[in-house]
Amino acid sequence: MKKRSYLLLVMIVIMMTSCEVVGGIFKAGVWTGIFIVALVVGLIIYFITRGSKRD
Repeated sequence: MKKRSYLLLVMIVIMMTSCEVVGGIFKAGVWTGIFIVALVVGLIIYFITRGSKRD
């Protein structure tokens, strides 16, 4: 399961360029962008802390 999560994260990062992400955020609105960024940062922190506890 751990490898699958990291693989999914890597695939998302590779498939979306930074320009597409930023353009989409500004089209959707600032508050939606802030929510999405906070959600992504939270998920990254969650996966990092979850992975370090099992090692």
